Amino acid sequence: MEEYNVSVDSFGARSALEVGDKTYDIYRLDAVPGLEKLPYSLKVLAENLLRTEDGANVTAEHINALATWDANAEPDKEIQFTPARVVMQDFTGVPCVVDLATMREAVAELGGNPESINPLNPAELVIDHSVQIDAFGSSQALEINMEREYERNGERYQFLRWGQGAFKNFKVVPPGTGIVHQVNIEYLARVTMAAEDKGAIVAYPDTCVGTDSHTTMVNGLGVLGWGVGGIEAEAAMLGQPISMLIPRVVGFKLKGEIPAGTTATDVVLTITEKLRNHGVVGKFVEFYGEGVAEVPLANRATIGNMSPEFGCTAAIFPVDDVTLDYMRLTGRSADQVALVEAYSKAQGMWHDPQAEPLFSEYLELDLSTVVPSIAGPKRPQDRVALTESKASFAGTLPDYISGKGVEPTELDTEVEMTMDASDPIVPTGHEAEDDQRAVAPKASSRPHRTVPITMPDGTKTTLDHGDVVIASITSCTNTSNPSVMMAAALLAKKAADLGLTSKPWVKTSMAPGSKVVTDYYEKAGLWPALQALGFDLVGYGCTTCIGNSGPLPEDISRVVSEEDLTVVSVLSGNRNFEGRINPDVKMNYLASPPLVIAYALAGTMDFDFETESLGKDHLGNDVYLADIWPSQHEVEATIDATIDSDMFTRSYASVFDGDDRWKALSTPEGNTFEWEEDSTYVRKAPFFDGMTAEPQPVEDITGARVLAKLGDSVTTDHISPAGAIKADSPAGRYLSEHGIDRKDFNSYGSRRGNHEVMIRGTFANIRLRNQLLDNVEGGYTKNLLTGEQQAIFDASEAYQEAGIPLVVLGGKEYGSGSSRDWAAKGTALLGVKAVITESFERIHRSNLIGMGVLPLEYPAGQTADTLGLDGTETFSISGITALNEGTTPKTVEVVATKENGEEITFDANVRIDTPGEADYFRHGGILQYVLRSLVKANA
Repeated sequence: MEEYNVSVDSFGARSALEVGDKTYDIYRLDAVPGLEKLPYSLKVLAENLLRTEDGANVTAEHINALATWDANAEPDKEIQFTPARVVMQDFTGVPCVVDLATMREAVAELGGNPESINPLNPAELVIDHSVQIDAFGSSQALEINMEREYERNGERYQFLRWGQGAFKNFKVVPPGTGIVHQVNIEYLARVTMAAEDKGAIVAYPDTCVGTDSHTTMVNGLGVLGWGVGGIEAEAAMLGQPISMLIPRVVGFKLKGEIPAGTTATDVVLTITEKLRNHGVVGKFVEFYGEGVAEVPLANRATIGNMSPEFGCTAAIFPVDDVTLDYMRLTGRSADQVALVEAYSKAQGMWHDPQAEPLFSEYLELDLSTVVPSIAGPKRPQDRVALTESKASFAGTLPDYISGKGVEPTELDTEVEMTMDASDPIVPTGHEAEDDQRAVAPKASSRPHRTVPITMPDGTKTTLDHGDVVIASITSCTNTSNPSVMMAAALLAKKAADLGLTSKPWVKTSMAPGSKVVTDYYEKAGLWPALQALGFDLVGYGCTTCIGNSGPLPEDISRVVSEEDLTVVSVLSGNRNFEGRINPDVKMNYLASPPLVIAYALAGTMDFDFETESLGKDHLGNDVYLADIWPSQHEVEATIDATIDSDMFTRSYASVFDGDDRWKALSTPEGNTFEWEEDSTYVRKAPFFDGMTAEPQPVEDITGARVLAKLGDSVTTDHISPAGAIKADSPAGRYLSEHGIDRKDFNSYGSRRGNHEVMIRGTFANIRLRNQLLDNVEGGYTKNLLTGEQQAIFDASEAYQEAGIPLVVLGGKEYGSGSSRDWAAKGTALLGVKAVITESFERIHRSNLIGMGVLPLEYPAGQTADTLGLDGTETFSISGITALNEGTTPKTVEVVATKENGEEITFDANVRIDTPGEADYFRHGGILQYVLRSLVKANA
């Protein structure tokens, strides 16, 4: 049991709660008039402040700010939130542990005790982001992919095993177990915590932050938590509260029931579109109303998971009987369930469907209006009704085709070009010796480029624009939800029984989020049908959704590249940004697991499931999607017959043990890590090099040049990609110079423990468009010292050698997407001192401050273009030195000087939003601030 300490209780809130034969101390919300009217999510924050009040970081004034919360006011009251625990995945967790290991050495250099660096709150890391789909469509795929995973990542895994032994309060869930967010809701989440304090046991709400933006999945359990950058997570582990403004809370009323034929995925895509259009960035979203009781916990978790796609901080469901039923199903103890119920009711945090809580804004959705949907081709909020998917695809396709893809040429002797209205022919499947398509009339016109290809098994077929080359059931978003997973398997069984097969050009895969999925598939006898369609088990982890789809078959990849085909992936994930899924794939669609299988059967996005046949059955009859779509009764009956609590208890009984590979890893020992000089995976972080006991004064920025001028919706995937490393990129050259074969490059995500790789990978996304260059994609810029095009890393080195600071110009929603700390770390290491945008995504803005990079926004209504900035100017930024006097300026003056001497002057808004963030920036970053604080505290 965790230890817990509190020193101040201004309101006399601490009192006893009897639960069965046990007594807990709780901090009662009703001790402070006004807290009872708050929405659920703010009650969690209020309790957090009551319990952690210390008279310094958390004061009675902070608590009263919540008690007197004005729902309609713009956020301006700062509070300090102390999460109960931290969850991590390995991509973002490895650099956290690298930083903690480096901090131990830095503390020693500043005269402190290295062993003072330990997580003070429980920190749990799940290794789930490193498995790649090298093998697929085979019963041996899981074993092959696991073997390759250990070959690629052995150094990282040894390092994490060292960390588990060296640091207190730190646990690791080994590879091949599940996806962090699914493991979190099925096992790690407590819902109500209990910790020792001065001989008593204190009960309090489970809260968490995680180094992955989809940490919000746990909101479905009533656990308030959200994604933060690894930088903030490290600080939280070390006992630092998270500085935040009391947010606006959007009440989202649910009514009605989900209609037959629709899935939780359809609901979440509808909610994503609705909330993104409404605008909820920086806000909490809270679900309420009579319809809440009709939403199964798995569906709640699916909705919470997509919170980053809405743009809100959290999307939470209060605790109710559905919560308790899920806890029982997943093997939580009777004592824990009783504590959750008693605590929630005692604190007025139990959901009352008749109550209309106080919210800042109100929205409503009638679940009965939801229709089957997909989202894409590049953003999760771009929902398309399934009935409109064919027309939507046809209308979007031309934007993704280069000139070669649409202009006929006499030299293309082996390529059939059609621009007429034509219907796709339904291929007859693997059994066809020659699977080429004839062309028949169709309703809508769209470009075709039909290229013959022979598959490895000898099947002759063709590839065309819009063909689905990846169909992947992946990501905790949906694999945690038995209703959609069982629907997919039942659809597969109906299809296989009728003789349908996936198209031969489709790379099919099944990557569940926990071993429980495997167990209930086996118990239901559904694995053979999935395997018959190529959906063999490939691993337990975040595969295709994070970009670990693995390479396409060599011949398909070659044809796609040589013929410039615009091909498609369909996945049951939460992210489909450009360049994320696979370098050969330009268009990516999110869909429910059963629709993923349906698209594997169709083989193309150019398909109308209502009117077009998926193929013929054994009697030669046409088979349509409606013929194989399982009813809700079938799905529920199969779930009831196969899933029980023992399944979860068995699966998680040895969750931290790992397999024989994990146990066989040689593990370094000692309280400080022995860094290997030749390691290309794990290197000592440079962030504390030359650090002094006191921070240096903040300086204004003069003579800065633009490293990149970027447009709207530049994501952290664009800034710090997680996928494949190109051989001719700066990171690829670095690895080659260090003796790494191209086949062993692995991904950027897997090498986040090596800053040398990550700085070279910053802004290296293959789809990045830097407006300093014309019609160039990828990690390139114009070196304004020479006028030449260069890789961004190479240009950065030239600027830094010349002593020239850098700025980045951006548009709207800069830094949206994953909570990727290296997007900020890499930016800082490239020498960027300020980022000027129209708007920031919450986590990335915070991470930039955490790395000492100044986030600025153009004046309201202004953009780089309206101001006349083309990125060739020299920038000076003055006024930020006010921070040295303890004042955070609201604006600073920016002067951009063109080559002809013309000056453009404007006042940029400073997005350092809280006094705590100002402290971090003054210290050069949050970790430097924490480190200095720890040294002083232990002096």
